[in-house]
Amino acid sequence: MNNPMKQHGAFSWNELMTSDMDAAKAFYSELLGWTMEDIVCEGVPYSMVKVGEQELGGIMAIPTEAAGMPPMWGSYVTVDDIALCIKKTQELGGKIIMPPREIPDVGHFCVIQDPQGATLNLIQYQCSD
Repeated sequence: MNNPMKQHGAFSWNELMTSDMDAAKAFYSELLGWTMEDIVCEGVPYSMVKVGEQELGGIMAIPTEAAGMPPMWGSYVTVDDIALCIKKTQELGGKIIMPPREIPDVGHFCVIQDPQGATLNLIQYQCSD
Protein backbone atom coordinates (compact mmCIF):
# COMPACT_ATOMS: atom_id res chain seq x y z
CA MET A 1 0.00 0.00 0.00
CA ASN A 2 1.16 3.50 -0.75
CA ASN A 3 -0.65 5.08 2.20
CA PRO A 4 1.73 4.77 5.19
CA MET A 5 -1.21 4.67 7.63
CA LYS A 6 -2.57 1.58 5.88
CA GLN A 7 0.60 -0.47 6.28
CA HIS A 8 0.68 -3.36 8.72
CA GLY A 9 1.35 -2.10 12.24
CA ALA A 10 0.55 1.57 11.58
CA PHE A 11 -1.98 3.58 13.56
CA SER A 12 -4.53 4.50 10.90
CA TRP A 13 -7.74 5.86 12.45
CA ASN A 14 -9.02 7.40 15.68
CA GLU A 15 -12.64 7.35 16.72
CA LEU A 16 -14.59 8.98 19.50
CA MET A 17 -17.65 7.24 20.89
CA THR A 18 -19.58 9.82 22.87
CA SER A 19 -22.86 10.45 24.64
CA ASP A 20 -23.28 13.85 22.90
CA MET A 21 -22.06 14.06 19.31
CA ASP A 22 -23.03 17.69 18.82
CA ALA A 23 -21.19 18.86 21.95
CA ALA A 24 -18.11 16.79 21.04
CA LYS A 25 -18.05 18.14 17.49
CA ALA A 26 -18.34 21.72 18.74
CA PHE A 27 -15.61 21.21 21.35
CA TYR A 28 -13.04 19.63 19.04
CA SER A 29 -13.80 21.97 16.14
CA GLU A 30 -13.19 24.98 18.38
CA LEU A 31 -10.20 23.47 20.21
CA LEU A 32 -8.31 21.98 17.26
CA GLY A 33 -9.80 23.60 14.17
CA TRP A 34 -11.13 20.28 12.89
CA THR A 35 -13.87 20.27 10.30
CA MET A 36 -16.59 17.65 10.30
CA GLU A 37 -18.36 15.90 7.47
CA ASP A 38 -21.60 14.29 8.60
CA ILE A 39 -22.52 11.00 6.95
CA VAL A 40 -24.77 8.05 7.73
CA CYS A 41 -23.15 4.62 7.90
CA GLU A 42 -25.53 1.65 8.05
CA GLY A 43 -28.27 3.98 9.31
CA VAL A 44 -26.06 5.43 12.06
CA PRO A 45 -25.01 9.12 12.12
CA TYR A 46 -21.24 9.51 11.90
CA SER A 47 -19.00 12.55 11.61
CA MET A 48 -15.75 12.30 9.69
CA VAL A 49 -13.04 14.38 11.38
CA LYS A 50 -10.84 16.31 8.95
CA VAL A 51 -7.74 18.46 9.09
CA GLY A 52 -7.88 20.33 5.82
CA GLU A 53 -9.08 17.71 3.34
CA GLN A 54 -7.43 14.79 5.20
CA GLU A 55 -9.84 12.46 7.02
CA LEU A 56 -8.17 11.21 10.19
CA GLY A 57 -10.94 10.03 12.47
CA GLY A 58 -14.58 9.98 13.33
CA ILE A 59 -17.13 10.79 15.99
CA MET A 60 -20.15 8.62 16.72
CA ALA A 61 -22.71 8.04 19.45
CA ILE A 62 -21.99 5.23 21.88
CA PRO A 63 -23.69 2.19 20.31
CA THR A 64 -26.40 0.32 22.17
CA GLU A 65 -24.20 -2.73 22.68
CA ALA A 66 -21.75 -0.50 24.57
CA ALA A 67 -24.38 1.30 26.65
CA GLY A 68 -23.03 2.39 30.02
CA MET A 69 -19.44 2.88 28.91
CA PRO A 70 -17.97 6.36 29.30
CA PRO A 71 -17.17 8.44 26.22
CA MET A 72 -13.73 7.49 24.92
CA TRP A 73 -11.33 7.69 22.02
CA GLY A 74 -10.29 4.44 20.34
CA SER A 75 -7.31 3.88 18.05
CA TYR A 76 -7.17 1.57 15.05
CA VAL A 77 -4.01 -0.20 13.91
CA THR A 78 -3.80 -1.59 10.37
CA VAL A 79 -3.15 -5.31 9.94
CA ASP A 80 -2.61 -7.38 6.79
CA ASP A 81 -4.47 -10.46 8.11
CA ILE A 82 -7.04 -9.93 10.86
CA ALA A 83 -7.63 -13.68 11.35
CA LEU A 84 -3.93 -14.28 11.91
CA CYS A 85 -3.72 -11.36 14.36
CA ILE A 86 -6.67 -12.73 16.34
CA LYS A 87 -4.94 -16.10 16.59
CA LYS A 88 -1.65 -14.47 17.65
CA THR A 89 -3.44 -12.26 20.20
CA GLN A 90 -4.78 -15.36 21.93
CA GLU A 91 -1.46 -17.23 21.70
CA LEU A 92 0.26 -14.26 23.36
CA GLY A 93 -2.21 -14.20 26.27
CA GLY A 94 -4.56 -11.52 24.95
CA LYS A 95 -8.34 -11.67 24.51
CA ILE A 96 -10.77 -10.92 21.73
CA ILE A 97 -13.23 -8.38 23.11
CA MET A 98 -15.23 -8.05 19.88
CA PRO A 99 -14.83 -10.48 16.99
CA PRO A 100 -14.34 -9.10 13.47
CA ARG A 101 -17.11 -6.97 12.03
CA GLU A 102 -17.44 -5.61 8.55
CA ILE A 103 -17.44 -1.91 7.83
CA PRO A 104 -19.03 -1.70 4.36
CA ASP A 105 -16.65 -0.40 1.69
CA VAL A 106 -13.82 -0.17 4.27
CA GLY A 107 -12.85 -3.61 5.60
CA HIS A 108 -13.05 -5.59 8.85
CA PHE A 109 -12.16 -4.62 12.40
CA CYS A 110 -12.07 -6.24 15.81
CA VAL A 111 -11.25 -5.20 19.36
CA ILE A 112 -8.52 -6.98 21.27
CA GLN A 113 -7.25 -6.72 24.83
CA ASP A 114 -3.60 -7.21 25.68
CA PRO A 115 -2.51 -9.29 28.72
CA GLN A 116 -2.27 -6.09 30.80
CA GLY A 117 -5.88 -5.13 30.01
CA ALA A 118 -5.44 -2.36 27.41
CA THR A 119 -7.78 -2.52 24.41
CA LEU A 120 -6.96 -1.77 20.79
CA ASN A 121 -8.91 -1.88 17.54
CA LEU A 122 -7.34 -3.81 14.66
CA ILE A 123 -8.45 -3.11 11.10
CA GLN A 124 -7.85 -4.92 7.83
CA TYR A 125 -8.70 -2.62 4.94
CA GLN A 126 -10.34 -4.24 1.94
CA CYS A 127 -8.38 -2.37 -0.69
CA SER A 128 -4.99 -0.76 -1.07
CA ASP A 129 -4.26 2.89 -1.68
